[in-house]
Amino acid sequence: MQQEQKSGKELLDQVAAVSDEHEFYTPIVKGYEKGKTKYVFVFGTVMSGLGKGIFSSSLAKLMQDKGFKVEPIKMEGYLNLDSGTLNPFRHGEVFVLDDGTETDMDLGTYERFLNKNLSKDNFMTTGQIYTAVLEKERKGEYLGRDVQIIPHVTAEIKQRLRTLAVKKAADVIFVEVGGTVGDLENSHYMEAIREIIYEEGKENICFVTLTYIINSGILGEQKSKAAQLGIKKLMELGIQPDVIACRSEHPVTEKVREKISIYSNVPMERVISMHDVKSIYQLPQLLRDAKIDEYVVAQLKIEKRVNKESMQKNKEQWKAMLAKLNTTKEVTIGITGKYTLIRDAYASVIHALQHAGMHHGVDVKIKWIETTAIEEGKTTVERELGDVDGIVVPGGFGKRGVEGKIMCLKYVREKNIPYLGLCYGFQMAVIEFARNVCNLRDAHTSEVNPKTPHLVIDILPEQKKIEGLGGNMRLGGRNVEIKSGTKAWELYSKKETARERFRHRYEVNPEYIPQLEKHGLVFSGKAPNHPIMQILELPSHKFFMGSQFHPEFTSRPLAPNPMYLGFMAACVKK
Repeated sequence: MQQEQKSGKELLDQVAAVSDEHEFYTPIVKGYEKGKTKYVFVFGTVMSGLGKGIFSSSLAKLMQDKGFKVEPIKMEGYLNLDSGTLNPFRHGEVFVLDDGTETDMDLGTYERFLNKNLSKDNFMTTGQIYTAVLEKERKGEYLGRDVQIIPHVTAEIKQRLRTLAVKKAADVIFVEVGGTVGDLENSHYMEAIREIIYEEGKENICFVTLTYIINSGILGEQKSKAAQLGIKKLMELGIQPDVIACRSEHPVTEKVREKISIYSNVPMERVISMHDVKSIYQLPQLLRDAKIDEYVVAQLKIEKRVNKESMQKNKEQWKAMLAKLNTTKEVTIGITGKYTLIRDAYASVIHALQHAGMHHGVDVKIKWIETTAIEEGKTTVERELGDVDGIVVPGGFGKRGVEGKIMCLKYVREKNIPYLGLCYGFQMAVIEFARNVCNLRDAHTSEVNPKTPHLVIDILPEQKKIEGLGGNMRLGGRNVEIKSGTKAWELYSKKETARERFRHRYEVNPEYIPQLEKHGLVFSGKAPNHPIMQILELPSHKFFMGSQFHPEFTSRPLAPNPMYLGFMAACVKK
């Protein structure tokens, strides 16, 4: 009974020092102070894909606006060490952080909303947790204990959260639990979170759950039974939600909100409708109107730390950006690729185009172009590109659809249609130019045809001896040296260098650079002190640029990437 009555503070102070005859194992992070950092946990029920990352980013944005230092972290249930080898068909795009960590698309959402760079500390997978635990076991750090999910795996999870708190001096940490409540692969996360309630104290924690309200077209009404059962499952795990966001295509009715309130023990004013809106960037305002940010501040008892001046300034800045959504001007951008059925595979590209569109006061319409159909003769380049204002060839791998992309490139180059090539699109531009301008008819990349006599794109020297796929590309943020007097130089405000993010194994073959430049192709960006070309452009063209890096990874709604801004400006003028 005496142990049960210990407060959370007493537990944190004492549990790390107990002898190995006790069951407790909670290593305390040096410098961690209970109550200094608050936690907001975000769950999803009924189904995945509810938009937990968007909700969490929006609420974190509102807290950031109030002057709080916020840090997000994503908990993933899969055993992969990162997202680098995941198929885009199954998990959407791989988002690369500045430190080279390959994560899922939600980290991109956090960076865009919070306008800040994240790191490996903001991303956690079950694979990482198990690896860390097993490494400690091999080193004897558990002192002969039988290593178990409880307490060792859960302790590793809690330790990572507290390490993030200390390392980033965070006021509030937003913890997004991937997947759906009840998933077996997330059970250790849920148990760790339950333990945190006891150790940290409920006054330092806020629980938010997203649930799904079914819109029955046949019955003509919204159904909430699935949502009720999902929330009940969360409560069975020992977690009482404080806020419930009801995802729905249409605004959730008061009757449905009442039902959810009754079955969840959550007051009506904290059961909100999170229905579809024109832009995800409108969600912070929706949450502000529902006063959810005010409730979270009160729940965490940090009212006195709110910076009202900062809050008002940031609110007006975001409002001014949203005002640009109300436009009647449109541009149509063609995006070629092989994952066109899965829009999430190109999430950052779409967002970067939207950022640039908002800046120029236009609504961006996307036309998806399946290049495999072009090369198989099922459609023509003219039919697919005849009505677009510009074309983007995004990153990718493999040979499927390559010839169709090259056909599209030839068309836009000759027709003077604005073009932006990203990573693979940069390489395709080199191949097309080599074939049709330099007359190197068999020019190709060694990734697709290693036996061609003209390997204008070849594997990076440091990659040739590496085996396997995981984490072995040129990854993360790197400086790009920009050539003065070029289009790229103008776009990057006439700076000598720019910081951009990379994810590639292949590069322009240095042997062909003189020949390509002789025929008019300009390499306006390169790696410092190395002959690795990273930006190309055609001065005679309205806008024809390519980047070996991914400029979409650094684009933010309040600060669009320069490459996308230049591309969009050319599309608007067309």
